[in-house]
Amino acid sequence: MVTAVLYDATVAHVRRADPPHAFVHKLSLWLTDLDAPPRLPWWLRPFARFDGRDHFEPGDPGDIRSKLDRWLARRGVDLRGGPVTMLASARVLGCVFNPITVYWCHTPDGELECVVAEVHNTYGGRHAYLLRPGAAEPSRVDTYRAQKEFYVSPFQELDGEYRLRLPRPDALLDLTVALRRGDTTPLLATLRGVRRPSGARSFARLVLGRPLQPQRVAALIRRHGVALWLRKAPMVARTPQNSTGALHG
Repeated sequence: MVTAVLYDATVAHVRRADPPHAFVHKLSLWLTDLDAPPRLPWWLRPFARFDGRDHFEPGDPGDIRSKLDRWLARRGVDLRGGPVTMLASARVLGCVFNPITVYWCHTPDGELECVVAEVHNTYGGRHAYLLRPGAAEPSRVDTYRAQKEFYVSPFQELDGEYRLRLPRPDALLDLTVALRRGDTTPLLATLRGVRRPSGARSFARLVLGRPLQPQRVAALIRRHGVALWLRKAPMVARTPQNSTGALHG
């Protein structure tokens, strides 16, 4: 299993609803073994930390692995200590923003048991989706379906179905999330990247080259929201059911 590698990645969003909108931005993402997070030199640690407070229930104690195991247990899944690989943005200078975190969860013999996709929005909400191999797309490897249950954007309805293609990254990172409504795809997001060589020097070059990534990503998302608002994109009224970001939706 992987211990920790860093990807130089590009995220692209295409909104096909009226008014159409698209953007592409660069970011850095970590692929790490949850039982062996990266050990960086002391001077790099403020720029790459992984904290349990940043995932699943905010008030639930423990590290990311223990919180994931409890979340899975409530849904009848027991990995029995099997390895978990996580793709996520790191906490940088005390700030973190993970639009999506993906966990590939395995049994002790290395068999993929499930995938968990955890989504965050700019309102501080979080929601995780449990995805089972072959449950929805038995003929397509690494492809999953999930009903949309979480308010992400003020310009998207809560209904629809996600089609997710989530192969575990290797030398290349290539993930796709499409929101489907009937025969239409109002939103398509892709995450593509290249694995960089391991080592403190390579990490430093990529991490320090984007020292305020979480702040930048959150600001860019809000900027795109303002652009849509100025173009009179219809906004969806939030209700308690779709605005809290509860993980048990």
